[in-house]
Amino acid sequence: MPPGLPTDLILSDRQPLRFETVEMHTGGEPVRIVTAGYPEIPGDTLLAKRRHVQTHLDAYRRFLMLEPRGHADMYGVIPVRPDLPGADLAVLFMHNEGYSTMCGHATLAVARWAVDTGQVRRREGVTRVGLQCPCGLVEVSVAVENGRAGAAWFDSVPAFAAALDVGVEVPGYGAVTLDIGYGGAFYAILPAQRLGLTMDSPVAALTDAAWAVAEAARAQVSLAYPDASHPDSGDLAFLYGTILTDGADAWSEEPTRNICIFAERQVDRSPTGSGVTARLALQQARGQIAAGQVRRFRSITGSEFTGSVVGTSWLGGVPAVTARVGGKGHYAGRCEFLLEADDDLGGGFRVL
Repeated sequence: MPPGLPTDLILSDRQPLRFETVEMHTGGEPVRIVTAGYPEIPGDTLLAKRRHVQTHLDAYRRFLMLEPRGHADMYGVIPVRPDLPGADLAVLFMHNEGYSTMCGHATLAVARWAVDTGQVRRREGVTRVGLQCPCGLVEVSVAVENGRAGAAWFDSVPAFAAALDVGVEVPGYGAVTLDIGYGGAFYAILPAQRLGLTMDSPVAALTDAAWAVAEAARAQVSLAYPDASHPDSGDLAFLYGTILTDGADAWSEEPTRNICIFAERQVDRSPTGSGVTARLALQQARGQIAAGQVRRFRSITGSEFTGSVVGTSWLGGVPAVTARVGGKGHYAGRCEFLLEADDDLGGGFRVL
């Protein structure tokens, strides 16, 4: 019997565990949407559901995200019932290590999928999708032309500069100064040059450096605020990853490049929607971008998201912005995954 999977769901060789998925990508970053097979998730709120899957259903994440069905950089979405007013659907995000609180690339893909599958009423021109993410309600707009959904953009939850010019001692790299931005998740953000690298350095070198920064920042930087770790919920108060940039933060018509390393050394192929949101919050805090100015953010695959600041607000006494991030999710296929009862490796594994 494969370890970690509930025995009551592996009935026999004739009736194996089965999941159905829709496969998409946004800017090269995968989006595996689970459409059938996932058990009902209890919980009155989306964060409660997230805690439940972390504690009781994590074997299904490993089954779907890791080999032999996935890989170290796979990304997935579990649609669930929303609990917020204005939400058409809710989602839990998952990856190689656990469960994200926000994911922009998946949000863009899921919104297109929701329009195409009739989960929201399709309107020619622009269709609104209220998507409840663990970080809150995200308003998504999907372009519709001749009845076909296409590119999309979302207005973020309140994003903010959590800390500017923080000194961190990074083993192997020395003293480094970085910023911490929140865009639905917290990121350590700094130019790659401060680590002796450029955006043209090998991805392995960028990954090693970004991971070292994340580990050091988690140990040395507190995300504490006057009332709570995060103005909304302590469930959100953890450093999700590191974004290394080309240092071109002042507004320009030219794209700015970045790479995001998150979860367990996972490399984002897209520009990272929540990371773009966090970068915009930092740029606004430093006076590097004005309201309405549209910036282009380019990933390691050459794919681009657009981003702009479309509003300002306060979140728990912290000045915040609403970021608008745009891109397009593309379909890659449909899958049915199963597990035979005698497959000892079928529960999911990683080769490190």
